[in-house]
Amino acid sequence: MSVFWQEGGMAKDVEVAERGSFSGKDYQDPPPAPLIDAEELTKWSFYRALIAEFIATLLFLYITVLTVIGYNHQTDLKENGEICGGVGILGIAWAFGGMIFILVYCTAGISGGHINPAVTFGLFLARKVSLIRAIMYMVAQCLGAICGVGLVKAFQKSYFNKYGGGANSLAAGYSTGTGLGAEIIGTFVLVYTVFSATDPKRNARDSHVPVLAPLPIGFAVFMVHLATIPVTGTGINPARSLGAAVIYNQDKPWDDHVSIIAILFLLLFLYI
Repeated sequence: MSVFWQEGGMAKDVEVAERGSFSGKDYQDPPPAPLIDAEELTKWSFYRALIAEFIATLLFLYITVLTVIGYNHQTDLKENGEICGGVGILGIAWAFGGMIFILVYCTAGISGGHINPAVTFGLFLARKVSLIRAIMYMVAQCLGAICGVGLVKAFQKSYFNKYGGGANSLAAGYSTGTGLGAEIIGTFVLVYTVFSATDPKRNARDSHVPVLAPLPIGFAVFMVHLATIPVTGTGINPARSLGAAVIYNQDKPWDDHVSIIAILFLLLFLYI
C-alpha cells in the first residue's frame, strides 16, 4: 500500500508494508520533475498553485513591511517615540518567521508553500519542479510582493515614505561584500532547512514530520533575521527585496541590489 502526496516540489512518498510482510525500504524517492512539462499549463491545479503563491507572498510582504514601518515609527524620537519602544529586532524577526510558518502551513498542500524565488530555484535545481512551474512561481511571487508592499503604501503613504518603505539596504559601515556574504549564508540556511524538512526519507521515518515541516522553516527565517537585520535588513527572499525596492523606488536600495546582483553574476560566470 502506498501513500503519495506531491505538489510544487514538497513531496511525501511512503511505502507501508502489508500486514504480515516486511519492506526493507520504507520510502521511495519521487521521480525527478521533467525539465519542461507543457502539460502543466492545461491543469487547473497549476493555476491554483500560482494564485496561492501570489496571495501568500502578498500577505507576507503586507504584514512584515507594516511591522518594520511600525517599529521605525515607534522608535522615532522626533515623533515622541522611545528608543526601546516598539517590537524591536526580535519582534520583526518573529513577524517574518511567524508569517512564513503560517503561510507555508496554509499553502503547502496547494503549491508547495515556496513563497520565495530562492526556494523555488533551489527546488528546480534539485529537479523537484519543472522549469515552467519554477518560472511561473517566481513571477507570481514577485508580483505578489509588489502588490503587498503597494497595499502598505496605499494605507500608510506618509509613514511608508518617511521610514524607508521596508526596503533592504546595506547598513552604514558594512561593505557590499559583507552584505553579499550575509545574504548568501542566510539564504543557504533557509533552503537547506526546506530540503531537510521535506526529505522523503525523514517523512517515512517520522510520520509527524510533514505536519511540523512549516515550523523549522519559519524558525530558520526567524534566526536568520536576528543575525542579518543589522547588516542588510535581511533579504534571503528576492521577491521580498524586489517588492519593497520597486514601490519605495529610491536610489540606495536599488544601488545595493544592483551591486550584489552584479557580484553574484560574476561569481556564476567564474564558476562556469
